[in-house]
Amino acid sequence: MKPVVCFGEVLWDILPTGQQPGGAPFNVAVHLHQLGQPVQLISRVGDDELGRELLDFIASKGVSTQYVQQGKTHLTGVVKANVDDANEVVYKIVQPVAWDYIQYEDELADLLDGAAMLVYGSLAARQAGTRETLYRLLEHARFRVFDVNLRPPHYTQEVTEYLLGKAHLVKMNHHELAEIMGWFGQGEASADRPAAMRWLIERFGLQAVCVTCGAEGALLYTGGQLYQAPGLVVEVRDTIGSGDAFLAALLRGWLAGTEPGAMLRFACAAGALVATHQGATPAITPTDVTGLMDLQAA
Repeated sequence: MKPVVCFGEVLWDILPTGQQPGGAPFNVAVHLHQLGQPVQLISRVGDDELGRELLDFIASKGVSTQYVQQGKTHLTGVVKANVDDANEVVYKIVQPVAWDYIQYEDELADLLDGAAMLVYGSLAARQAGTRETLYRLLEHARFRVFDVNLRPPHYTQEVTEYLLGKAHLVKMNHHELAEIMGWFGQGEASADRPAAMRWLIERFGLQAVCVTCGAEGALLYTGGQLYQAPGLVVEVRDTIGSGDAFLAALLRGWLAGTEPGAMLRFACAAGALVATHQGATPAITPTDVTGLMDLQAA
């Protein structure tokens, strides 16, 4: 199987209970690996103690660090997470840090030439260094997945539009859908989520748009058809990494050619399962996910 390449931030989430490794691209990579999909991670850490600990943790999760650069000029990324509301985590993202300066290298282009897809987000594009590398690598990716991640003040409409225009599949949450539609004078239309998703597909020439709606579940629009999956009722420990597990599961199904409705239901279950654990990358397997689905159906 060709690998999925995840590009962008890897960092430490600083929580009241201590520090945990995180960053959406890293979380997606770990969950893809746990679900049986080969992955590679492109990122950058500092040549410091936190960076070395991150490299060790990445490797311990079975993900290669071959394309995780180390730099001496900027520290490893950290994010201060406020988890007072378990369902709506608030982040303070430090900048600039090592992952803002991912360097373009020919071996990265070679990697993407042989990859199944590239997963990227808006956060990694906040600074010129990593953004320019991403823009160059997008041209080498055969299938591009934009994981919208609007964290104010770390994005602009201009860059987000560019990244939308390069994507084949876009995943966002319902808040992001409303904000993006508002940019185009379609704010009122965002109340009709399926119509808004169709509008985005036509505006940007996308193959698919997926919108997560928290406890309500998720929507997927692809092939001219809307698919819906309800949320699963679970006891939430925290939602850190839930959206990343959802995306990993969705992409696993996409690559396997799974029927879209079944793919979406599996993705919702994967996200819900991670929410029952503390931290972004608990150990989960496909069997664990289907087990939760069976329990909910019983």
